[in-house]
Amino acid sequence: MTRSCRRWRRGAVIAAAVGALLAPATGQTALGAPGSATAAAGQPSPSPSPSDGFRTLTPEVKQQVDAAVEKVMRDAGVPGVTVGLWTPGKGSHVRSFGVADKETGRRMTPDLYTRIGSETKTFTVTALLRLVDEGRIGLDDVIGQYVEGVPNGDRITLRQLAGMRSGLYNYSEDQDFFKALTSDPQRPFTPQELLDYSFRHPVLFQPGEKFFYSNTNLILLGLVVEKISGLPLQDYIRESVTGPAGMDRTLLATNAAFPEPHAQGYTNQTADGKVADSTDWNPSWGWAAGAMISTLEDLRVWAPTVATGVLPDGRTLVSPATQKQRLETPPTGIPGAGYGLGIFDVQGWIGHNGSLPGYESLTIYLPQAEATLVVVLNTDIGEGGTEPSTLFGDAITKIVSPQHVFNLPAQPTGR
Repeated sequence: MTRSCRRWRRGAVIAAAVGALLAPATGQTALGAPGSATAAAGQPSPSPSPSDGFRTLTPEVKQQVDAAVEKVMRDAGVPGVTVGLWTPGKGSHVRSFGVADKETGRRMTPDLYTRIGSETKTFTVTALLRLVDEGRIGLDDVIGQYVEGVPNGDRITLRQLAGMRSGLYNYSEDQDFFKALTSDPQRPFTPQELLDYSFRHPVLFQPGEKFFYSNTNLILLGLVVEKISGLPLQDYIRESVTGPAGMDRTLLATNAAFPEPHAQGYTNQTADGKVADSTDWNPSWGWAAGAMISTLEDLRVWAPTVATGVLPDGRTLVSPATQKQRLETPPTGIPGAGYGLGIFDVQGWIGHNGSLPGYESLTIYLPQAEATLVVVLNTDIGEGGTEPSTLFGDAITKIVSPQHVFNLPAQPTGR
C-alpha cells in the first residue's frame, strides 16, 4: 500500500484528529512548516501587541499574509484556498486564492460550501455536552450503558471517548475498510459497519492510559446522542447546536449530496494513489466524526462559539462548568498541543481542523485577542507529510500572532 494511502487511513493524532478523518489528514498535521509567513514576506517576525499577542491587520500585514498564503499554495500545489481573519478593533481580512475547479478555471470565492471533515467532531461533542448540561447523561458514564459490544465498554467513559483516550482501534485504519471505500467511494456505510471494522481489532491500550486519535470514538458518541435525544444526529445538531448559533449553512451530510455552490475537491487518497476528483464521494463513512458541510462565514461564527461555549447573541450554548471541563487539555505527547473534549489547543489557538479526501479546513480562536482564523481549501494532498491546512495555519499565525504559532508537528504514520 502506498504511503499516501496509509496516511489517508490513519486518522491520527491531533493534527489528524484535528483534521483528518479517514486518515490522518490531520494526523500528519503540522508544524512550523516551510514557507512561513515571515519568510514569504521577506521580513523578520513582527512584534505583537503586548496586550493580546495579535497584530493589527494593516495593509502591510495583509500583504504579508497574502504572500505567505501564495507561497504555501505554490509549495504544496493547492488549487484553491480561502482565508478569513477577524479580530475586534484590529480589522479583518478575507480573501480567496486560486481555483475552485481545475477543469473550468472557476475561481475560488468566500461563499462556497465545503466539506469540513473532522471539524465535525466539535459539533458532535457539543451535542453531547448539551445533553450533559440537561442532566440526561454524565461524562463519566461508561459507553456500555448505551452501546452494546464495545471492547472494554464497561470501563471506557464518554469523557475518554471525547478526549481520544479510549484505546479503541481507529476503524479508518483497517485495510478492509480502506479497500471497501476506495473501490466504491459512493457507497454508504452505517455506523455499525464502521464499528465492526474497529472491533475486529484488539484494544490498543487501557482506557485513559494515553492519547490516541480514533474516529471510532466519535461514531460511538454519535450513537449516544441519538439514543438519548431520540433524534437522528443531524436533526439534534441542527436543533441544539447550529440552529441556536444561527449557522443555517452548516449541516451533517447523510449522503453524497453537496449544496451549491461548492468547490471541486482533489485527493490522492485512492486505491492507486493517483489524483482524483472526490467532490461527490459519499462522506457517510465519516458520519459523526467527519461528514459535516459548512461555509467560511458559518465557521467564523463557530470559532468563538465552540471555544467559549457562548452564542453570538450572548446566550450560553454550553454551561461554564461543562465548558471548563471541555477545555482541560491533558498532554498528548505532541509538543505544544493539548486535546480536550473534541477540541484542541495549539499554542493558545483553540479549535479544530478537518480533512477528508479532497477538502481541508481549519477553524481556530485566540481568546485573549478574540481573534478568529478560518482556512478552507479544496485538496487534502499534503507536502512533506504535512497537511496543507496546517501549513497555512503555521504560515499565517507566524505573521499575525508570532507568540502563538499554530505549529502542530507532523506525526509518524505508524504506531
